[in-house]
Amino acid sequence: MNADSALDIDSQGSGRKSRGDFRVLFHRILQYAHRGATRIEFLREVSSLLLDFSSADAAELRLLERNQHFRGVAMRGAVPRVQFEILPLAHTESGDWAPSAGPVSELEHLVWAVIHGRIDSASPHFTHFGSFITGDPLETVKIPGTDGGPASGRLVSLAGPYASLLLIPIAVENHNVGLMMLKSPERDFFPREEVSFYESLAQNIGVALAHRRAQVALRERVKELTCLYGIARLVEQPGITLEQLMQGVVDLLPPAWLYPEIAYGRITVNGSTFVTRGFREGPHRQTAEVVVGGVRRGAVEVHYVEARPSLDEGPYLKEERSLIDTIAREVALIIERRQAEDESARLQEQLRHADRLATIGQLAAGVAHELNEPLGNILGFAQLARKLPQVPAEVDGDLEKIVNASLYAREVIRKLMLFARQAPSRRDRVSLNDVIQDSLALLEGRLNKSAVEVNLQLAPDLPPVTADPSQLGQVLINLAVNALQAMPGGGWLGITTWHEGDNVFLEVEDTGCGMSDQVMAQIFIPFFTTKDVNQGTGLGLSVVHGIVTGHGGNITVRSETGRGSRFTVRLPVNRSPDREGSDNDAIIA
Repeated sequence: MNADSALDIDSQGSGRKSRGDFRVLFHRILQYAHRGATRIEFLREVSSLLLDFSSADAAELRLLERNQHFRGVAMRGAVPRVQFEILPLAHTESGDWAPSAGPVSELEHLVWAVIHGRIDSASPHFTHFGSFITGDPLETVKIPGTDGGPASGRLVSLAGPYASLLLIPIAVENHNVGLMMLKSPERDFFPREEVSFYESLAQNIGVALAHRRAQVALRERVKELTCLYGIARLVEQPGITLEQLMQGVVDLLPPAWLYPEIAYGRITVNGSTFVTRGFREGPHRQTAEVVVGGVRRGAVEVHYVEARPSLDEGPYLKEERSLIDTIAREVALIIERRQAEDESARLQEQLRHADRLATIGQLAAGVAHELNEPLGNILGFAQLARKLPQVPAEVDGDLEKIVNASLYAREVIRKLMLFARQAPSRRDRVSLNDVIQDSLALLEGRLNKSAVEVNLQLAPDLPPVTADPSQLGQVLINLAVNALQAMPGGGWLGITTWHEGDNVFLEVEDTGCGMSDQVMAQIFIPFFTTKDVNQGTGLGLSVVHGIVTGHGGNITVRSETGRGSRFTVRLPVNRSPDREGSDNDAIIA
């Protein structure tokens, strides 16, 4: 028994208590209720106070709350004992609560009759308030039946170790929610003139219970709102990463629960786990799933590492179930918002990329047209000069350099015009498989010299597409050459076609050096290259992109440094020849 539960009033023997003594006791009970103590702590403490105050041998409090039956008992002895237990309940046919397990003693029948207000008003043992008092252990008491009729009910024998009993109902808002019971082995231990004082005390205990409940509810609500406000503040922090945000959320969990000193939090999202410091699993766990777009993405968990009395959901409150569900929904919303932000940023980058390609395309077309005619003159005159008789060998060598440089420049211009879609195009119904076979025949010599194994898997039922066969061949050649250049020491090159819906697909995959995310973001920009000087124009993939989008398709890239690359081209089967594609159809994955 706590030292601070002692009362400065006459509490020895069966000395008479004054109204002031009861007022002091109630003040102490109300003070304890104001602390917002747990239900268990409250029942234990008040039982001890009643035992000291009444000088009885046992003081007991019963409370029916949250569909449970709580019982706190303080007993006198060489070593005073205070017990607490939660008993199972069941509904009777009359709709009342009653014990649901084990045999019910005669005294227990009386307890439940007082709680439910089934009293015999004609009996001297019952007061108008509904209390029961006796000082003779040999008496029997009639308990009315559930219908209240005089012929119904049962006789209860009170023979036992206690000669004097005082049972008083405890009400909250005019509804009995429990009972106060005092017991003594002495006959006529409780003066009848004090019963009304004890009844007033029981009423005040009901007030204290309501006050305690309000205090606990307020405290828990403040903790819940503090947790949710903390999450809102984290979300609003600029520049915070998803990982930092999840760690911040999980750190807010333990203080929001009833027993923060034994609580640990864990959040699992998309395979990543975030825990509070010193996390360990316990015998009790409360969990809420994180669901995004109908798909389970993880869970929010709160663990208790020590056992605690059962409440609404094990040792957890029903308010905590509501809170953890709300937190799980907040985590799901955070993930959805981050996904939306990432998608928006990706689309904006695609738009900027498309705008750059369009601008470069216009510039390339203009440059190509301006250079094409003078370049043709240079090439033509150089070739004619080489045919003149008696051209010195040194001059002929210089003319050959001019011819080779002009041919190289003409190839660059041709690619520029393809990229800018200025080159003439001849569209027809063609077989993509046939185009691939013809293009690989052109690369046969290069493939034979390399240490690259080619794996060809062409779908036999591939429908024809409307396309320029020479341009489609250029797509495969450029992708294959890129793959070969990425595997100078040999490797594996896979070329696959298949058909889905109204589209055909071409996939070119290699086991080469792969690309970083930074490189992948620039591969379709004209003149961008990772090769050495004179090893490439930087137009190959730009031309591929221009041809594919010009045919109404798109191209998807997946790559990882050191693990190769995979280019997937989608082409529509039933595209009209004059339809233009979009420059925004290159997808970096």
